[in-house]
Amino acid sequence: MSQAVSMALAAAFALPAFAQTSGTPEVPVARVEVTGSSIKRASAETASPVQVVTRDDLAKSGKGTVAEYLQTLTADGAGSLPTGFGNGFAAGSTAISLRGLGATSTLVLLNGRRMAPFARADDGQKSFTDLSTVPMEAVERIEILKDGASSTYGADAIAGVVNIILRKDFTGMVLKGEVGQSRYHDGEMAKASLTWGMGKLDQEGYNVLVNIEGYANKELMNKDRADRKWIGAGDLRRWGYPQNTQFAGGFITPGASSPTPTGALRDPVTGNFVSLPGCAALSTTTAQDPAGGCLWYHDQFRSMQPKIDGFNLYTRAAKRLSGGHELYAEAGYSRRDTEFTLIPPSVSPTVAFPPNAQFPTGVINYGTGANAIVLAANHPQNPYGVPVRLRYSAFDVGPSTRSADNAFMRAVIGVKGEVAGWDYDTAYVHSRSELDLNYSNMLNMPALAAALGNPASNLFPYYIGAQAGRNPASLYQAIARNATSHSTTRLDILDFKASRELMQLPGGAMGLAFGAEYRREKLDNPSLSGTENGSINASYVAARGDQDIKAVFVEVVAPVIKGVEVNGAVRYDRYENFSSTTPKVGVKWTPIQTFALRGTYSEGFRAPGPAESGVESQSTGTATARDPIRCPGGVPAAGGATLADCSVAVGAVKIGNPNLKPETSKGVTLGMVWDPLANTSFALDAWKIKRSDEINPLPYNEAAALPDAIRSDNNLVVNGVVQPNTGSLLLSRAPYRNSSFTEVKGVDLDLKQRFRMGDYGRATLGLTWTHIASWERAESATKHYQYAGTHGNCDTSNCAGTPKNKVSMVASWDRDALNLTATANYRSSMQNVAFAGDLCASKFANGSDAPYGCKLASFTTLDLSARYNLNRNLQLFASINNVLDKVAPLDPLTYGGLSYNPMDASGAIGRYFKLGARYQF
Repeated sequence: MSQAVSMALAAAFALPAFAQTSGTPEVPVARVEVTGSSIKRASAETASPVQVVTRDDLAKSGKGTVAEYLQTLTADGAGSLPTGFGNGFAAGSTAISLRGLGATSTLVLLNGRRMAPFARADDGQKSFTDLSTVPMEAVERIEILKDGASSTYGADAIAGVVNIILRKDFTGMVLKGEVGQSRYHDGEMAKASLTWGMGKLDQEGYNVLVNIEGYANKELMNKDRADRKWIGAGDLRRWGYPQNTQFAGGFITPGASSPTPTGALRDPVTGNFVSLPGCAALSTTTAQDPAGGCLWYHDQFRSMQPKIDGFNLYTRAAKRLSGGHELYAEAGYSRRDTEFTLIPPSVSPTVAFPPNAQFPTGVINYGTGANAIVLAANHPQNPYGVPVRLRYSAFDVGPSTRSADNAFMRAVIGVKGEVAGWDYDTAYVHSRSELDLNYSNMLNMPALAAALGNPASNLFPYYIGAQAGRNPASLYQAIARNATSHSTTRLDILDFKASRELMQLPGGAMGLAFGAEYRREKLDNPSLSGTENGSINASYVAARGDQDIKAVFVEVVAPVIKGVEVNGAVRYDRYENFSSTTPKVGVKWTPIQTFALRGTYSEGFRAPGPAESGVESQSTGTATARDPIRCPGGVPAAGGATLADCSVAVGAVKIGNPNLKPETSKGVTLGMVWDPLANTSFALDAWKIKRSDEINPLPYNEAAALPDAIRSDNNLVVNGVVQPNTGSLLLSRAPYRNSSFTEVKGVDLDLKQRFRMGDYGRATLGLTWTHIASWERAESATKHYQYAGTHGNCDTSNCAGTPKNKVSMVASWDRDALNLTATANYRSSMQNVAFAGDLCASKFANGSDAPYGCKLASFTTLDLSARYNLNRNLQLFASINNVLDKVAPLDPLTYGGLSYNPMDASGAIGRYFKLGARYQF
């Protein structure tokens, strides 16, 4: 393949390519290492599909962070963690999920090496790399390997690899600053960076680089979008939905009441709850509950986007040594403080924690039974003269704020060079992540129980609702508290790798690489203070563990004949309790200069993480599900069930299982690259990944049907007969287990067209399309779930769904000092079902399927950016995100955003403007 064609393919598809080394080139070509291989090559095209994102791509996108950009990739799917997911386990972090297989199956590297994971596992289960720690201005390029690479990098590369490569060998100084705000004059952001470097490695023998970046984003509330149709709204009655949706509170149903700001008392005669007076002064909802409750919605308090303050520091130094060696070192520090506002606490939660002598089940139900919070018989607000159960949302205590302060550091020291014809690289890496959580306005449950129900307590009586103004400050000091935790992860690596050309084959030089790695991982994620014994209104979430991993690998690239190149690799990993051997083979055939066929087969694995296998690990997650007892067949059961039972937030307790086996995977790709015309490039790749022995909790819908699910005692009453164990679902048990498999199949298409326009400059059009043909999860031989084109999997990933098609189109025009770029991102519609063939997951108030046709509309956004070089030093730039101000479709099922899909956040925030300047000395 000619050098011109290789360069065209590399630029067009951002697909790394092997060198064609038959013959000696007249001009030496620099050899570089491509993600997924340890063998250096002179060009960039391999048998594996790889997408390359350049500094220029990042700048033209108008995105403010690496995570924001990567989450627009068509290969990103369910399990991706957006900034606005404040009620998730890993709030304050961001992550990418290739192929929708979860962040834990996407390996993220920094300069080709691992980083310590975020210090709290997502869903209490999945360890992942936080993209928020990466300094945007320091990025040189990002390589996304779209097939598995466990044969090179080890565990977690099942869905692919994201290798973020930072700048090196930079000289000079660059100052950059930008500000932004939405069309609503809110959501302001500011960001500034300085990049400085001196010394040219090739000429002067050394280089030092320093990048400093600081940024701040103001909090954006859901109520700030009250006039943006359904965005951020908990009350969807204007659009035909019932009042009792997942973000509603205060409503009363037969024998039950959700937490209400006035307080609702259970009538000891009828068994029904009755609201106390004073609702108008507490709830902003005007169309009130016909059943007499004090109706309110979460948007009265909850954040849409968090307050963020962040700082990044990255330094790199390199020194040429005698004999062709180079000493290098990297050091990075990142701090990101986020703060979310959530709803006020409820006095009647059901909490789970490790069993103890007092509570051998490890569960306390503060709503019913012996531990129920009650209002004492002689409490001034109790008209019944006997202790009565209470449902109360403590607006007087105030909304809970969740602060997540994450600090990340990483240091690398290494040597590389050439010895006896071998290129080698060896280094020691130390990486550490620390997370401090601080949840305000949590309830001290023993003090609360005394203040409401024990006349002998010095805290009694605690006045609630409309009379809360009578309480002294000392009462709140006793019943409200902050819950905190300090979590850490640590990663230490010692690695070595070497490569060289061995011999000449008919198609070129044969390459060989080998390497070894020792890795120590440690996680210490204690639960929030007070959750260890159920004494606050939150469940226990903790994980602890450490492990040593030793690995060796070997890789061969063989141009067996002219135009045919075969590569193969195998890696052996040894863990404390098991070992794994993962092979990979790839073939590329280039029959003519402008056309190539390629394919790969790879195997991968993922070891059980400490959150999944640790005996000290436990978590309780919540997801939306249909109660199989109170809403059979999608219809509320007779005797007191309502539509709220058909879409209920189900809590599920998950406990570490030391007997788990590793997940394993097999992946196949088959594709072609083609340059039919001089300025036209085309690539098409089909792919399939099958992940077996998957580590999953029992699906929530199945756990809800088990007899050990914990329910309230508002049992259904049919023809005067109480139906036992049919009360409102509170908590289920969903233990970790190795389920059967998940198989995902699809197609990627990349197109690029260049136009040379003479005096009018040049233009480029690009399109990337990912089609998910099937996304099937098999729990057993008989239980299969198909998620492609549906809203599932809702057990994880904030229920963002699995659209069958995602498309990104980029049009860029350059003329002299000006660049204009337009980017359109599209996701296809999804059926509003938990899995294919299931009943519609949401209903209108009249009982019909919602949204209309039980389908969530597709969503397309258009972004614009411009850059203008005033002179050789000063550049001005601006961008408009969601320039058409498209409103995100109404999504009644997701719990990651209020009535909109969290992956459609730009359609919730609205049109957003940024303006900045860059000055280079």
